[in-house]
Amino acid sequence: MARTDVAVLGAGIVGVSIALQLAKRGLAVALVDKRAPGEETSFGNAGVIEGNTVFPPAFPASFRGLLKVALKRAPEANYHLSSLPWAAPWLLAFRAASRPERLIETARVMRPLYARALAEHEALMGESGALRYLRKEGWLKLYRSEASFKAIAPELDLAREFGLSFRMLDTDGVRELEPWLAPVFRHAVLWSGAANVTNPLALTQAYAARFRALGGTLIEADARTLARAGVRWQVETAEGALDADAAVIALGPWAPDVLQKFGIRLPLGIKRGYHLHFRARGNAALGRPVGDIDNGYALAPMEQGIRLTTGAEIAARDAKPTPVQFARLMLDARALFPLGEAIESTPWMGSRPCFTDSRPVIGRAPGQPGLWLAFGHAHWGLTLGPATGRLLAEMMTGATPFCDPAPYGAERFL
Repeated sequence: MARTDVAVLGAGIVGVSIALQLAKRGLAVALVDKRAPGEETSFGNAGVIEGNTVFPPAFPASFRGLLKVALKRAPEANYHLSSLPWAAPWLLAFRAASRPERLIETARVMRPLYARALAEHEALMGESGALRYLRKEGWLKLYRSEASFKAIAPELDLAREFGLSFRMLDTDGVRELEPWLAPVFRHAVLWSGAANVTNPLALTQAYAARFRALGGTLIEADARTLARAGVRWQVETAEGALDADAAVIALGPWAPDVLQKFGIRLPLGIKRGYHLHFRARGNAALGRPVGDIDNGYALAPMEQGIRLTTGAEIAARDAKPTPVQFARLMLDARALFPLGEAIESTPWMGSRPCFTDSRPVIGRAPGQPGLWLAFGHAHWGLTLGPATGRLLAEMMTGATPFCDPAPYGAERFL
């Protein structure tokens, strides 16, 4: 039987970051997953490190917006009718958490994590030899209508209070930065404190390689075999049982598969998302990620090409992919930027693990000594992976946490 101090279950960006932060503090750590690091949900995103995030995505505020979603005409959202019976309670709670006062509360309690996001990434990138993937050109959000731009006024007010850096631009100002964007929008905001990475998979792999260089172990195994063994934890592997003093559940949308047998049931929802890479036509280029806010998609420059990411799809995690949002947004996307042919024939799909209050769960598992939780990062797994890793490592080793972890505890749902 192999023995270790900590078994981290889940090798996405969050799990890899936790394992690396624990290894940096001298613990023996095994990172357990059925797949190689970064190949699931962490693989697909716009690559943005959103240290400037203020408000999370919210439930549609207008009847018109909700009606478009209901009629399956909205490019920013889709749903499976079969998912509504189990998703309805989650959606109602998500709607309640989207009230203005609740969004402000969320922004305040999440600020310490976002404030550390870029610095923690840079620290890990530096020691992992991964700084070549980092760009600091900001995150450009475009608004096609006056209504959508006016709707962000409370967010901008709070950003000023937080001291975040942003610039409001007109079409001419945007085209000085991105000359290949067509003036199909009215307003824009450049969040200059945001950064992006050009290959999220390679970044996660670089962190995993650094983890191994520090003595960490990568183990291919099924996390669902986790079981308590007295005061310790065991995971079944091809080489026999792995025995650990502590275990961390960092399985993203698969976390409930493991936790339910320990009687832990948390209100995790799933927002599926898709992406495709495109070649740019001619000599067109994009210097930074661009969000078309009215249509709910993003364009991001990646090593693989221009990545087009969709909005949310409410569906069962393991249901058949239905990438219908591409058909709803391609005309607008191509009108904005000269996208050429798609590089892949089939869109990538992943499942974002989301709690209704748009906060992750980070901390001890209720009623299970030695079991720790770190999942539910929604749209910000890439952004918050290293900051989450540091916070949880500090909690697990008895160090003083860099911020109060209480707002992220699972107890808020019990």
